[in-house]
Amino acid sequence: MCLYFTSGALARKVEKLAQASWEKVGLSPSHAYLLMMALEEPGVQPSGLAAHLQLQPSTVTRLIEKLEEKKLLVRITSGKTTSVYPTPKAKELYPKMQECLAEFTINCNILVGKDEGQKLAQLLSKTADRINL
Repeated sequence: MCLYFTSGALARKVEKLAQASWEKVGLSPSHAYLLMMALEEPGVQPSGLAAHLQLQPSTVTRLIEKLEEKKLLVRITSGKTTSVYPTPKAKELYPKMQECLAEFTINCNILVGKDEGQKLAQLLSKTADRINL
């Protein structure tokens, strides 16, 4: 099999599973993961979000803007540093988001296997880190 097609097929299937898990809070998986990071690390910088989520800074900016529109995040700039903070509305949503994440994790473990899923995620992360495009 070709890595291009198999990785794409896996990504599409995982995306569908993630979308089904996160629809309960009305957020895409990308928005939800970014928001959870801001909830768990208030004051995080967009560059930190981009690095952790392995997204381009411009993509993180668009995600943040959408979450600001939904009144879930605020950005505070001091000098050249921008920090991202969750709003009280986001804090209220956090327990439901944890439920969504737990559901997604359980479903992945059922479909892929807990150990296999963790190994696959680590392998994919290491591989992505080696490919600098």
